[in-house]
Order: sequence, then structure tokens, then C-alpha cells
Amino acid sequence: MHLSSHTWMRPESLRTTLARLRNLGYSSIELACEREQYPIEETRKLLQEYQIRCWGTVTIQTGDRDLTAADPEQRRRTINYMKDVVLMAAELGGEIVTVVPGRVGKIVPSASPEEEWQWVVDSLREVAAFAKERNIRIGLEPLNRFETHFLNRTDQTLRLTDEVGFDCGITFDPFHLALEEKDLYAALRACKGRVVDFHVADHNRLAAGEGSFDWHKILAVLAETGYDGALAFEASPPIDRSPVGNFGKDQIESGDIDVPPAQLQFIIDHGSGVLSDEYYTGLLRRTAETLRGVPGCLS
Repeated sequence: MHLSSHTWMRPESLRTTLARLRNLGYSSIELACEREQYPIEETRKLLQEYQIRCWGTVTIQTGDRDLTAADPEQRRRTINYMKDVVLMAAELGGEIVTVVPGRVGKIVPSASPEEEWQWVVDSLREVAAFAKERNIRIGLEPLNRFETHFLNRTDQTLRLTDEVGFDCGITFDPFHLALEEKDLYAALRACKGRVVDFHVADHNRLAAGEGSFDWHKILAVLAETGYDGALAFEASPPIDRSPVGNFGKDQIESGDIDVPPAQLQFIIDHGSGVLSDEYYTGLLRRTAETLRGVPGCLS
């Protein structure tokens, strides 16, 4: 396994992100996909310059991106977006794409469970077939119930991957699944051979090692599943708005930063904010130290 990181948590230039990751010993990146942010040729050159490989991409389910939508045209636009995310991963030499089927933050269904399920299956079959042709593996990510009504547990996700086919698997995020599974380790073991991607944040969505998770045990069980891919940093810390936390002093970016509106809203919807460079770097450093402290974890 190796250290990787998402990009959606702090808006900044890709060069800034890659320089930080390289300095901290990370070896790959999982790009939050908005194609206009990452022109292919420019992105490819930057990845080569910093010797960071593209592990894959992830769908950012904001706006009207939603495979559970009742409107077939809305689902068609979402499918086309997801195909574009797959294509970007393929063009950058990636291996996987993490897909969240519904819009993040949507907790009220659009139709009956049977209707929504079939809409998602039909849509994902098209996306997964497109990915298979490009040697990209799709990982479906269940989120906790406060972020989506549709896919919350591993048993649901494995059933969905069975119906979608095309070697579709699961993206396992212990932050989400610790809220929903009776036994996190049993849930992970049930995914043996089917883990496509693995996201890293502690139980409070801070850096690994800043919460209550037993990372030695989690990673030992992950190894039992046969997974040997990225451990992708995805911390999204809450903003302390009390005097106790000195709000804005160290945690929040104080300078001007150009944030695309959709990305800013996505960050806010996760209960976080635009973090300062120093604070964000500390989260990545702490995560790397924690995972490196697990014997045999990193290759």
C-alpha cells in the first residue's frame, strides 16, 4: 500500500498540492474531478515533475449530479459527467475511479427504493462498461446517512456492485462506515477481494491518529482483504467557532484564495472551511506519521 491524497479539501494550485505531497513522502494523488481545473497535458507534466502518479479520480457530487434523480435528463447529465471523470483518470494513467451515486447532502429520496435502485443500476452499468474498456476499475463509495439516503453500508454496496458488474468494487471509508456498521472489521473482511480504493480519516474526520480508530487493526484487516492500493488522505476537519479553538487564528486561511463556488459549497457542506496551508500540511504530516508507524503497511 502507499500514501495518496484527495484534492478537494483545500483549494489551491496543483503545483502547490504536489510539492507538499512530495515533501511529505506521498506517492500518488486522487483528483477531485472538475476537468477545467486539471487540463490533461499540464497536469501530466506536473505529475511527472513531482514524481507523483495519478492513482485515480473521484466524482464530486454537487449541483444536480445525482443518479437517484427522478428526471432522466438529470441522470443522463450525471452519467456523462461520470464518464468524463473516468476518461480523465485513463488519460492520466490512473487505475481507479471512486463514484458516489447520489448527490452529497441529499437525504430525502426522489422515488420508491425499487425505482431509485434500478435507475442507479442502469446508470452505473453504462459508466462501468465505459470504464472497463479503458482499464479503469470503479469503486462505489457508501457514505453515512447524514450525507446520503441511498448507499450507507457495505452489504448494500456489494449487492449494487453485483448487479452493476464489470468488476465494479467498493471504496471503503472507515469514517463513514464506522457510523453505519455494527462491526467495522467484519464489514471490511466481507469486502475481501473487492476493495478498489481506501480513504483515510479518523473517526472525527481529522488526521489519522487524531481520533479513536485503531489504525494497526484497520490496516491489518485491510491487508487480509488483499488490498494493495492507495491509502488516500481525506480529512475534513470541523471549524471550531468557539473561543476555545481560537477560530480563524490558525485553522482558517486568512489570505485571499480563489475558490470555485461549487468547490467552496462542497467544503462547507462537509462542515469544514478553507483551511490554512500550515494547518492542512499538519494534517497530512500527522496522517503519514501514523500510517508509517504501522509495521508492513507501506510498500
